[in-house]
Amino acid sequence: MIYIGLEPSQVEYLCREAGSPDIIKATTRDIAYAVATRRSAGTTVAATCTLAHMAGIRVFATGGIGGVHRDGHVTMDVSADLIEMSRVPVAVVCAGAKSILDLPRTLEVLETQGVTVIGYRSDDFPAFYTRSSGLKVPYRADTARQCAELLWAKQLLNQHTGTLVTQPIAAQDEAEAVIVDKAIQEAVKLAEQQHVTGNKVTPFILGHVNKVTSGHAMKSNIALLQQNAQLAAQIAVEFSNVAKQQNQVR
Repeated sequence: MIYIGLEPSQVEYLCREAGSPDIIKATTRDIAYAVATRRSAGTTVAATCTLAHMAGIRVFATGGIGGVHRDGHVTMDVSADLIEMSRVPVAVVCAGAKSILDLPRTLEVLETQGVTVIGYRSDDFPAFYTRSSGLKVPYRADTARQCAELLWAKQLLNQHTGTLVTQPIAAQDEAEAVIVDKAIQEAVKLAEQQHVTGNKVTPFILGHVNKVTSGHAMKSNIALLQQNAQLAAQIAVEFSNVAKQQNQVR
């Protein structure tokens, strides 16, 4: 059974049992296996895109997307998030890609896959814990209405690729970039030394970053999730308003 939206008790169960062999970190390839074997799973952005599209959901929020890992041009470690966003017309609101990744190559893959990237009230591509990665986004929108109109235009043009709406974390919640980057570099080396691979790499690195920052990274993570959820809700409402005004309510 697939749940779209969880009860508090279900969220608590997934958090409590995270890391156990009974819980799957499910990307797109894992959905059918989890259903067939009746396993519990939390979904990545890729899997959430797939399920949102199946349920008719046009917009959802996350913290940060996956992307091309550092040295990904050698290891070919590229998140399925980038590929799945190119396959379904769903908008993902996020705080950019996680700063543990190769962000320039991540943006390149998004462009190659035809995913529209738009910065919300910012010309900079955010780096999850920090407001700017030093990279620019191709497009900018200053209101939720403008984001919704872009989604509507893509629908009218019968474009089936996704949209990435990036919102920088609020300034008061931002982590210090130098400290975070140093912690990431340490975590990457530790992961290599401890032979951490596959879908265990990201949680391992994020856990180390949170430890080094004395929990500040976790507070930043929670703050940006709340901010992204609020923006996603606003865009969803505006998309509905645009559709009604066009007399084409889905």
